[in-house]
Amino acid sequence: MSYQRYKPKRNVYKTVLLGDGGVGKTSLRHRYLGEGFKQNYMATIGADFAIKRLDKDGNNIMQIWDLAGQPRFSIVREGYYIGTKGAILVYDISRPETFYSIPNWIAELMDNIDEADPVPMALVGNKADLRKLKGDFITVEQGEDYAKELGEWAELEIPHIETSALTGLNVDKMFKIIVDNINLRQGSFQNL
Repeated sequence: MSYQRYKPKRNVYKTVLLGDGGVGKTSLRHRYLGEGFKQNYMATIGADFAIKRLDKDGNNIMQIWDLAGQPRFSIVREGYYIGTKGAILVYDISRPETFYSIPNWIAELMDNIDEADPVPMALVGNKADLRKLKGDFITVEQGEDYAKELGEWAELEIPHIETSALTGLNVDKMFKIIVDNINLRQGSFQNL
């Protein structure tokens, strides 16, 4: 008689970071992984990904796919959407054009995911630390209104959150929200 060791099911939370170039997707990923903030910006070419263990046993893993935001990489991005369970839509609060391009990112996501229904999403206004400066910023209300509109379209609750990769404001919270929403959609209720 042979005995097999029990192996718990591994949950992989593949999440894509989407948004125009320079909105801070890579910086958010680095901050979440505990790598701090780097002032020098280097554009992502194609995609970059990282893995974070969400529990000590490694049974729950976050795969973070940071997709290049420049239009010239749109063809390359297509294959990176396979298996996506969640999406974080990032805009720079100090660059309104990045907010207004979010519908293009949603369209690209929907064109390339395996499912007919939208995956859990979060709308993220990054660079909240710049609010202390004067400028033409996207307001918190604009972000919340758009997230509500998106939620009605997707028939999902789509949270809006402002973050700062520089200070770490709400970065962990942003990733926790997306994991919780993936769990809700999949019907599993894990406390991570």
